[in-house]
Amino acid sequence: MNNPVSNSYNKIATIIEAMQGDLKKFDLLNVVEKTGLSSQEIQLIFKDWAGVGVRVEQFWEYMQVPHLKGILNKTQATLFDSLDHGAKLENPRIHSSFVEIIEMSAADFKNGETLAIEYRFYQSFFGEILIASTAVGICYIGFSDNQLVALSALEKRFPKATFVQKSNEMQQNVLLTFSADWRKIKKIKLHLTGTDFQIQVWKKLLQIPTADLSTYGNLSKLIQKPKAARAVGTAIGSNPIAFLIPCHRVIQGSGNLGGYMWGNTRKAALIAWEASH
Repeated sequence: MNNPVSNSYNKIATIIEAMQGDLKKFDLLNVVEKTGLSSQEIQLIFKDWAGVGVRVEQFWEYMQVPHLKGILNKTQATLFDSLDHGAKLENPRIHSSFVEIIEMSAADFKNGETLAIEYRFYQSFFGEILIASTAVGICYIGFSDNQLVALSALEKRFPKATFVQKSNEMQQNVLLTFSADWRKIKKIKLHLTGTDFQIQVWKKLLQIPTADLSTYGNLSKLIQKPKAARAVGTAIGSNPIAFLIPCHRVIQGSGNLGGYMWGNTRKAALIAWEASH
C-alpha cells in the first residue's frame, strides 16, 4: 500500500508510549521531552495520520479509562442480540456485514500437499502487516515488527502447508479495510482453523461495531457461557486475524486495555484511531 502516511506509525507509536504515562492530565511538554519531537511536529504527525480534525490532546483522551468506560457503558448486549436475529447486518461499522468465516476442514489443515498459502508483507496505518491466503480465503493477518518473527508465527500455525511469497487480489482487498473509506471493499472470506468455541467467539467479535468496545465477561454472556470469561480471553488471544476480527475492541471491565497479541501500544492506537473517525 503505497501511502506516505502508512510509514508514520513508528512515530505515532513513540508518541503514544510517551503519552501513556500521563494518566491524570495531558502534558505535551512531557511528550516533547520524551520523544525529542517539537510540539509542532507532533501535531503535524497526528494530522497526517489520524485526520485533519484530530489533535494529539484528543487522541490522549480517547485512550483514557473514563472515555473507555463511557464507551463500555453505552455498548449494550441488546445490540449484539439484535444482530444475531438479522438486524443491521448491512451496517458498515460492523465487520460481519462484509466478512465471512469459512472453517478449514481437518483434511485441508493436516495435508500440506493440498494447502498452499500465498503471503505478502504490506504497510498499513498501524505498521507493517503480514497477510496470507489460501485458495479459499484469507487465513492470517498479523502485524509485523520483525519479518522473520512474523513469518515464523505464520508457519507455526500451518506446519504442513507450502508457502509462496506472492500478492493477490484477496490480499489487496483486505488492504482497503485499513483506510477510512470502505466503499470499494468486496466481500472478504476468512479461511480459518479453530475449535468450535474459538470460531464462536471470533464470529461474535465481528459483531462489535467500529469505535465500540466490549469486555471478556460481556462476550461470555453473549455466547451464553457467562462463566467462561477466561476461556473467551484465551480464544481472543488465539485470534489469527488482526483488525478484521477486532479483538482490539475487547478491554477489561475496569476500563484498562488488557492484553493484545500485537502489543498494547498498537491496541491503544487502533482504539483511539477508530474513535477519531
